[in-house]
Amino acid sequence: MKIKQFFYAALLAFSFSPALAQNEVPAGYVKGSITQGDGSVSQGYIKDNIKKTASVAFIDSKGAKKTYNGSQLNAVSLDGVNFICIGGDFFKPLSTGKMNFLQKASNASGSVSYNGTEAVVSSGTEGKIGDYFVYAGNKLKLLNKKSLESFISNDLAVCAPAVEKAKAINGDIARLQEAVDIFNRN
Repeated sequence: MKIKQFFYAALLAFSFSPALAQNEVPAGYVKGSITQGDGSVSQGYIKDNIKKTASVAFIDSKGAKKTYNGSQLNAVSLDGVNFICIGGDFFKPLSTGKMNFLQKASNASGSVSYNGTEAVVSSGTEGKIGDYFVYAGNKLKLLNKKSLESFISNDLAVCAPAVEKAKAINGDIARLQEAVDIFNRN
């Protein structure tokens, strides 16, 4: 009698094990999504190689694994953290709207990708990881001490409260997000 109960319990446990295995997140991966160049969005598991190689490894719902670099994607969402891809690099949006305030998260300069059998070397974008950028009108602009005054007087000029806030931050480029937020609200 006990052998029969054990057999049924084991059979029941084995029948549920494939369902449990399908929900298991692979080691080193998190749930996320990718938006490809054609605008299609795919859900799956993503391994973050953004800072290291300017790429992500993606496992789709069928278990197929593929590595994408920044030039192949428009956006990536990793466990709720969003990144957009411009010029082969990944950027973390800090403020979005008419003007996007971004922080560089990768350095694709010198990365090699393949177009069929032809190797293509990415020039990436200017600046280094952690630098701040503004993206508006399909133009990416690096913000640094040299370009700050020009940015305030030219790009923010149509919004007086944003100009006032930008001047009040005294060169702290990270706090420039506050001025961009004001610009986007007006």
